[in-house]
Amino acid sequence: MFLITKWFGVFLHDGEGIVEYRLFPKDEKEIAKRLLVIEEGDILDEEKELSAGRDVNVVEERLSKIGKYTPRHELSLRIMASDFGFDMDILRKAQIIAVEEKVKKELGREDLQVIQMVKSVEELTKILNVLSERINEWKNLPVQDDSIRYLNELKRKVDATIDELKERLGEKMKMLAPNLSELVGPLLAAKLISVTGGIEKLAKLPSSSIQILGAEKALFRYKQGKGTPPKHGIIFRHPAVRSAKAKDRGKISRVLASKISLAAKADSFTGNFIADKLKRDFEEFVRSIKK
Repeated sequence: MFLITKWFGVFLHDGEGIVEYRLFPKDEKEIAKRLLVIEEGDILDEEKELSAGRDVNVVEERLSKIGKYTPRHELSLRIMASDFGFDMDILRKAQIIAVEEKVKKELGREDLQVIQMVKSVEELTKILNVLSERINEWKNLPVQDDSIRYLNELKRKVDATIDELKERLGEKMKMLAPNLSELVGPLLAAKLISVTGGIEKLAKLPSSSIQILGAEKALFRYKQGKGTPPKHGIIFRHPAVRSAKAKDRGKISRVLASKISLAAKADSFTGNFIADKLKRDFEEFVRSIKK
């Protein structure tokens, strides 16, 4: 028996014909919901219902949890929407709704807000440095025009904005990634999320990749036969790595990266707070290295 899912319903096919089915409501919003569930790789209620208590073959890898994956795409092609009273206009409308929902969800992700805040802080910091250089040059003139006050005022505003963004960033990070923020501090945690493109993407990276995030250019040069492999990337900003002896930084970075990986997984997938233990274990390791 083959379990086959189409955009308009779920079908059981014995190889000769359809023996049972569950049609979706003829409503574009309901169909859009199911399209999104399928795209996420999850199992529909209708699929669970039809497969319950049966030994089924499935034609999609997504459904391998409830049946043996056996591709039989020719069976799927025989099941036509028009035979069950569905037209392609419903599918078109459902796809538009599904795309709109995906965009809305993506734009609303807190980690995307964090990424924009991190980038804003970095760009404003560059502007602040340029303003500081310009003001210092102006001050070195034998005589200064009072117009310099405009730059001084702008510098104060940029400085205050950076402080406000950092404070807000810290608040957001404690909610979004409490384990990661506690382990490495909210600003470094935010930078890690920014570099990878999201907390879930960070959680899925191996610790060896986390260790050298931000050192991609050095890694590329090494692969081209130039220099040595990088021992760390942006996690060098962590005090334990930055203050360590050069010979110990690689070991400390490796252990820190493994803790970061565990913290990100907890924040992204389980919601369990494990930062205290991660931080304690890491600090004990650093102390043992320094002995």
